[in-house]
Amino acid sequence: MPLEVETFVAHGLNRLPDNEILPKPRVDPAATMEDNQYNPCAEASPRSIPRGKVEKIRDWRDTEMYPNTTRDIWIYTPPDFDPQKVRPALAFFNDGAGYVHRAGSVQVPAVFDSLIHTKELPPIVGIFVNPGTPDEPVPDGSYPDRGRSYEYDSITPRYVNFIKDELVPLVESKLGCELDVDPRKRLICGISSGGICALNAAWHDASVFGLVLSHCGSFTNIRGGHNYPYLVRTSVKKPIRVFLQSGKHDLDNWLGNWPLANQQMASALEFADYEHRFVYGAGTHSLRHGGAIFADSLRWLFGTV
Repeated sequence: MPLEVETFVAHGLNRLPDNEILPKPRVDPAATMEDNQYNPCAEASPRSIPRGKVEKIRDWRDTEMYPNTTRDIWIYTPPDFDPQKVRPALAFFNDGAGYVHRAGSVQVPAVFDSLIHTKELPPIVGIFVNPGTPDEPVPDGSYPDRGRSYEYDSITPRYVNFIKDELVPLVESKLGCELDVDPRKRLICGISSGGICALNAAWHDASVFGLVLSHCGSFTNIRGGHNYPYLVRTSVKKPIRVFLQSGKHDLDNWLGNWPLANQQMASALEFADYEHRFVYGAGTHSLRHGGAIFADSLRWLFGTV
């Protein structure tokens, strides 16, 4: 049973710990060496195939959900895209810059090009969104990257409503077409806090996203995300498909142990009979392993394997 408020406060669980009493993070040199075994998947390599386009919206601020914030947005459209002839699928990426970069660990546009060319993916629009940079400190501004944590780690429906009510209409207006509304053709993806954000979005509104891809997801005690294994086990099953990735050298700090947290999530999904896949490797808290298996992740999520 959950703690009552008085007990929660009496134990100081409503406060951040004193930095002076926290142990220093341990650095294992072998961890980086093991992480380096992972490289972008073969589908990210340049090939003589048609290429999609990426448009950047810089310093976007037109949001009521997160007022007084600034963020960059990128929109990928598939090769030979004709908004009058196709209603494309949707893939949404938190921490968008890390996923859209053509020389990064994942290189999403190139992978999309490859899988669309081989017809392993339908025509798809990618929306890559960075977290907002607030003009002023946000509520509970004690955490680093406070705007990012407020948006991504909060286990409320605010962020999925932000996507549904503000970002998707923005993209549809720019493209001159509607995106496919079938949740089985709508993916949300992210790493770390962006990973739990992906699960949280689908959890709160499975009509918006039916597919979840979490890289090193922060199912730890940042803003209550450590409760998700319990919620998965005890709640009515959601119509979502979930792919989790983590590694033995993922984070371990005062907020929790990421490898264990992801194993707990995978165990909960198994217990509750969700369609899910959990890939556990030797990597660190990075996108390297997620990038190496990205194409296969998409094939499984979209049901083409």
